[in-house]
Amino acid sequence: MLRYLFKRFCTMILTLFGVSILVFFMVHLIPGDPVTYILGDFATNEAIAKLRSEMGLDQPMVSQYLSFVSGVLQGNLGTSYITGQSVWEEIAQRFPITLKLGIISLLIGSCIGILLGVISAVNQNTWADYLVSIVSLLGVSAPGFWIALFFIYVFSFQLAIFPISGYAGWHSLILPSLTLGLGSVGNIARMTRSNMLEVLKQDYMRTALAKGTRYWKVIFGHGLKNAFIPVITLIGITFGNLLAGAIVTETVFGLPGMGSFTVESIVKRDIYTVQGLVMFLGMMFILTNLLVDLIYKWIDPRITLE
Repeated sequence: MLRYLFKRFCTMILTLFGVSILVFFMVHLIPGDPVTYILGDFATNEAIAKLRSEMGLDQPMVSQYLSFVSGVLQGNLGTSYITGQSVWEEIAQRFPITLKLGIISLLIGSCIGILLGVISAVNQNTWADYLVSIVSLLGVSAPGFWIALFFIYVFSFQLAIFPISGYAGWHSLILPSLTLGLGSVGNIARMTRSNMLEVLKQDYMRTALAKGTRYWKVIFGHGLKNAFIPVITLIGITFGNLLAGAIVTETVFGLPGMGSFTVESIVKRDIYTVQGLVMFLGMMFILTNLLVDLIYKWIDPRITLE
């Protein structure tokens, strides 16, 4: 286990190094000048030159990149020149909201998707199977912003059950979580169905049924457990995608999370904040994949981590 963790740690460092290169140069390709945004269009050339020097933007790109990497290695993701706070302080304020949103959305998408996938598999080529396929297709195809606007119109404007925007506790996360979660139902349902169909053909499933074990106990106790490994992989990837997909959802619902803050930072050309946020999200995605691999071992001890 220790050898495996060491290998994954080395891989994580290399991956983050690649992410740092991509995010640094892509951020600097964003149109607009952060100095002009801060000082305004009527700033003098002397003021612009002075601020560029203070921000280090007058240095060559390679020097700026090395300075950025040096800060990351020291645990410094930079400072927002819009708010004046360090990126870590901004993350500490906003990431809990995004994390809650991602976890609730993942639970919604996973529970509904797995249940629909099992129902579809045990009722192959029946109306239930076709209905699940249609629901899965709609879930994959429907744009997230359209679902969000539909929920706002029905449950906020018409029924006045949930707030339209803003964050005031768990109540404010229900509609955004449903928006994100329903978007992942289709893929999870299809993956579960595909693997369950393979498991249902195995001899041990027929043997368990022949011994008189209850049908649904066989399905969930034997079948789903053995079909769950590939589904876990998809769930892990889905969680990372939910954190990234929160950008649109948080913007529509006005949640002060990582997604909306990323959009705001890009619009305001806050390059240091964007770099720090993307590096942090990249690290979260890598750690999620590591956690998924460790869950493999917990579910099936026969799996070797190599």
